[in-house]
Amino acid sequence: MDFKKFLPWIIGIGLILIVAFWVIGINNTGLKKNQAVNKEWGNVETTYQRRNDLIGNLVNTVKGAADFEKSTLTAVIEARAKATSITVDPTNVTPEQLAAFNSAQSGVSSSLSKLLVSVERYPELKANQNFLDLQRELASTENQILTARTRFNEAVQDYNSYVLAIPQSWFLSYPEKPFFKSVDGANKPVEVKF
Repeated sequence: MDFKKFLPWIIGIGLILIVAFWVIGINNTGLKKNQAVNKEWGNVETTYQRRNDLIGNLVNTVKGAADFEKSTLTAVIEARAKATSITVDPTNVTPEQLAAFNSAQSGVSSSLSKLLVSVERYPELKANQNFLDLQRELASTENQILTARTRFNEAVQDYNSYVLAIPQSWFLSYPEKPFFKSVDGANKPVEVKF
């Protein structure tokens, strides 16, 4: 049997198989990076959910102080409701969706900081152990939110760097994902008034 006449066919089939496995590898890696972004977004949502749960407990604790300002509590409750109504699909996230989500969460942060500042005028509330525990938990949760957002942005950077680079972009149809950005005015110092 003469292998020389089959050698071009063997080489051609071998090259086709190598290219096919290479393209499959590119697709699988893109899929893994996309899933990593989705997972990190889930972590972001989980930390915001934790904050929302803690805010509910904090509001109920503060309501116990009968003479506490109702308008401040109402602002926190409304901001929390607005923030929980906005959902983002991590598989098809757009910069506009992230901006709306970020804006709603910023409203929660703003109203929550006003609530905590106004508490300074209520010594019986400041001494309440439940309130102090919730304050500590909220501070811890804000740090977790920062960490989750940072990890999300790292996953997005890894994903975008992969799917937008050549030759992967020739074979993948994954869209570029936006980064989590700060809200407008976040670069200015916060003015706290007592």
